[in-house]
Amino acid sequence: MKRLFLLLTFCFFLFASHAQIPALERVEPMFWWTGMVNPKLQLLVHGNKIADYQVQLKYAGVTLEKVNKVENPNYLFLDLLIDKNAQPGKFDIIFSQKGKKTLRYVYELKQQDNAIKAQGVTDKDLIYLIMPDRFSNGDTTNDRIAGMKDQTLNRDSMYYRHGGDLQGIINHLGYLKNLGVTAIWLTPEIENDMSHASYHGYAATDLYKIDPRYGTNKLYKEYVEKCHALGIKVIKDVVPNHIGSEGWMMQDLPFKDWLHQWKNYTNTNYRDQPLMDIHASAADRKSQLDGWFVPSMPDVNQDNPYVQNYYIQNYIWWIEYAGIDGFRIDTYPYNDPQFMANWAKAINAQFPNFTLFGETFVQTVAEQAFYTEGNTVNRGFDTHLQGVTDYALNAAIYEALNGKDGWDNGVNRLYETLSQDFLYKDATRNSIFLDDHDVSRFYSVVGEDFDKYKEGIGILLTMRGIPELYYGTEILMKNFDAPDGLVREDFKGGWANDSVNKFTAQGRTDSENIAFNYVKTLANFRKTSSALQTGKLMQFVPENNIYVYFRYDAQQTIMIIVNGNDTLKTLQTQRFSERTDGFTKAMNVITKENIPDINSILLPKHSTTILELEK
Repeated sequence: MKRLFLLLTFCFFLFASHAQIPALERVEPMFWWTGMVNPKLQLLVHGNKIADYQVQLKYAGVTLEKVNKVENPNYLFLDLLIDKNAQPGKFDIIFSQKGKKTLRYVYELKQQDNAIKAQGVTDKDLIYLIMPDRFSNGDTTNDRIAGMKDQTLNRDSMYYRHGGDLQGIINHLGYLKNLGVTAIWLTPEIENDMSHASYHGYAATDLYKIDPRYGTNKLYKEYVEKCHALGIKVIKDVVPNHIGSEGWMMQDLPFKDWLHQWKNYTNTNYRDQPLMDIHASAADRKSQLDGWFVPSMPDVNQDNPYVQNYYIQNYIWWIEYAGIDGFRIDTYPYNDPQFMANWAKAINAQFPNFTLFGETFVQTVAEQAFYTEGNTVNRGFDTHLQGVTDYALNAAIYEALNGKDGWDNGVNRLYETLSQDFLYKDATRNSIFLDDHDVSRFYSVVGEDFDKYKEGIGILLTMRGIPELYYGTEILMKNFDAPDGLVREDFKGGWANDSVNKFTAQGRTDSENIAFNYVKTLANFRKTSSALQTGKLMQFVPENNIYVYFRYDAQQTIMIIVNGNDTLKTLQTQRFSERTDGFTKAMNVITKENIPDINSILLPKHSTTILELEK
């Protein structure tokens, strides 16, 4: 590891004399828009000794305020001011040097698109998480791209590329719509031109480019438009904390402190506590925030003002260009806190309805709340992060399904966890889930017990927050994350030569169809249920390992009963009169059975009974 770091550092000091790059290699962002909230724009310009050139531009409403030269002569950073009255159009940015050929970049200011975009993702939605490489191969011509480092294509290997792409997802949007999905979160689609395990997407090598093995920027925009046409929102997975070690910028850094540099290679300690611990050492805090995630993922220095501009503009560019609705922010606790707050403010200033939720792979509610907006836990400033991936609730659901009854165990854990929602400004902004690409598959964790499977799905789709379903959970895909590649298998039927097609009822087993239809029934009911989408939550102290909660509003009351026992139980409902008064009967949401008397309810073993109360 140390030798790799020293090699990268050594290469940095040699870049000026040995960089084999074109005279004008790139300008980023490649184009922009008129009428943006922030009139300032900073262009990154990369080219062979581009700092030796004079820069000029002439366009009504656009002023070149400053040309910034930095440590690496292959870079310039141009500060532009775009007047609110500037009109869409194209203009030349001219780079001139005596005795050299004049260089021109045709820059374009576009008209903002007024089509549906940046709608935000709320508790009205059901998110479906997909790893693009593992879902469906819709275009075999992009399976291998000449010149890219990873030329593997072997579906028998969990770490090689399998060929899934954007077109494959587009081809199956009808399947997702039918299931009841209203939002799709893809693991990162941008270029990962890494030599090994480039399929997962978390080691970006070009922040402005969709990975060619998935498609093109144009196709990504079309994918978003097709989703919106079906009433499906789009979440983009973003990684401001680190980049891939083999990207174009790593070969020719603008300056040393674009990254966090260490005398010896230093990994993050993977601990979130030093940031919130009032007793923590400065060294531990620095290791957490500035250490590299792994040797192949260098840590970006978010204290650097050029880095700050670059990242804020990049993410605003993607929202405006593609029309996406939300960001899931990878490895949130490892980012610089103040930068992330400023980043969130800048995004929401431009797109007020846009949704941001951060991955906080932590253990407790307090730790999660520490990162969320509102300064509710005396952090000292507002992060402006609306929600988190609710791992604390995930653990509590598993304890309710697998644990034994006890003061802090079984369904009591679920009750206790939710009782701490006061720590959040708004717990309904949290993303709740049973599994994802970083943890063991839900069906395996519950021991492939189908009763517990339905019990868990019932909780997920009736609980407060924004539910997320990992691809294949609806058809009982299984495996443990040891290693993580085992929970990232292909969705069978996504490849032309697959022997079965799980996208169709005919291709699924009887058990898989039962599971699919259970999810579909509840998910589609949820789409029309005001109580389950935005209603209040009232929970009652569990008794005898039975947990009862209600979702309700002025229009509808849903009673949810979780029986965590291995045996059939009968529940007397008198103590829930605070919510049941005025109601005498109910309809079972799943079975459509009419319950003529709600005073006494029969509960199957390990079940979640979902009742719409009626007068």
